[in-house]
Amino acid sequence: MGICGTAMGNAALLVREQGHEVCGADTGVYPPMSDVLADAGIEVFDGYSAQRLAEIKPDRVVVGNAMSRGNVEVEWLLNQSEVTFISLPQLFHDTVLQGRRPVVITGTHGKTTTSTLTAFLLEEAGVAPGWLIGGVPRDLPGGATLGKGEPFVIEGDEYDTAFFDKRSKFIHYRPHVAVLNNLEFDHADIFRDLEDVQRTFRHLLRIIPSQGCAIVNGDDSNIAALLPAPWTQIIRVGTGADNDLVISNFVDGAEGACFDLIWKGTLWTRVSWLMHGLFNARNAAMAALSAAKSCGYESPLEFDLQALARFRGVRRRQDVLHQCQDWTVLEDFAHHPTAIAGALEGLRAAYPGRELCVSFEPRSNTACTSLFQQAFTLALAAADRVYLGAVHRAEKMEAHLRLDTERMVSELSEVGRVAMAFETNEQLFEQIKADCTAVRKCVFVFFTNGSFDGVPHRTAQFVMHG
Repeated sequence: MGICGTAMGNAALLVREQGHEVCGADTGVYPPMSDVLADAGIEVFDGYSAQRLAEIKPDRVVVGNAMSRGNVEVEWLLNQSEVTFISLPQLFHDTVLQGRRPVVITGTHGKTTTSTLTAFLLEEAGVAPGWLIGGVPRDLPGGATLGKGEPFVIEGDEYDTAFFDKRSKFIHYRPHVAVLNNLEFDHADIFRDLEDVQRTFRHLLRIIPSQGCAIVNGDDSNIAALLPAPWTQIIRVGTGADNDLVISNFVDGAEGACFDLIWKGTLWTRVSWLMHGLFNARNAAMAALSAAKSCGYESPLEFDLQALARFRGVRRRQDVLHQCQDWTVLEDFAHHPTAIAGALEGLRAAYPGRELCVSFEPRSNTACTSLFQQAFTLALAAADRVYLGAVHRAEKMEAHLRLDTERMVSELSEVGRVAMAFETNEQLFEQIKADCTAVRKCVFVFFTNGSFDGVPHRTAQFVMHG
């Protein structure tokens, strides 16, 4: 239930790989996961039906964390005893992760890219890892595979497990190697404040075994507040000289970025790759260490990182939908102000001299609220033109609790940005079409953790064909 979520969809592929027959239901089905499931021959039903579920007579139902009481299939499950149900994290704990060496990638930002990088490096090293990634990687055969080696890389979300289990998902994943990429307040619908988020990360640290390790962002004060954790090894990564693995000499440009990785004073490697932004260099450093440690190396210097030069990323992370002389159209999953700011910094380096036009859809449970009002405004001020889409489910929030996009327009205009807010995404698309006749040499980037009503792909089609 909820099969088109990236984690759920990839999990469906793994369950089928284990030899089971799989189908699923969801609403608002959209690519890329809907395409991945269709290509795999997994049947997806649009919408939920208790009658259909009763006719299927499943042996087990995996309940996604988007499901809640009142859903007709949830109510059917709870009113009978013949069919067992389970959360996705518990399913993994009980089956996939037994006997493996779990590498759990956590943090407010960068989980999908870091998970993909770790799995990619292990695959290139011939370790035959398993993985579950909440996205569609470009350099792996899919977002999920069982693998045959000991390491299993899994994206560890701090969001709650299911409507019947309010622990964070990552608590179920039995980490041997845990990566704490960064830590900020997010998911305001389930966490009260930053301390509440830190509480669940403390729980994660407590279950790392003494023979395992935690690889942490040594530049992040919110993570530093969780330490020490003397029962396991702590390895710090960052740009500061006091880290165990230091990211140094970072340079970004149109062809990609370069940087050094220095392990305890010794150069590990000089990385030249296609990715942009210091945040991606940090993702790479975290992944390099997690791959080396999951292979059992005492010193990471023994692990070869040449494959990083071939890494091409994950779909919907600065995904180029169309590129020509006048326009480049990209889609990015970023939906937190820090992630947007980092992405825009990278895009400035990748497309020097181009006007940067940003469309942002406030869609996540936190982004829709006024919590990050000023932070979003500051992050988007790095663009030249800003198109603010419709606030998702705005009618369900009181005005003073809702993101005020008109106020953002006013404040962005005061600092010299062209900014517009729209009541519907269709209105936004019409404005973009009108502006395309006057704007040249620009980059259109769409930030959304949903479909944006298809506007990114429709914009690409429009600039391609007019």
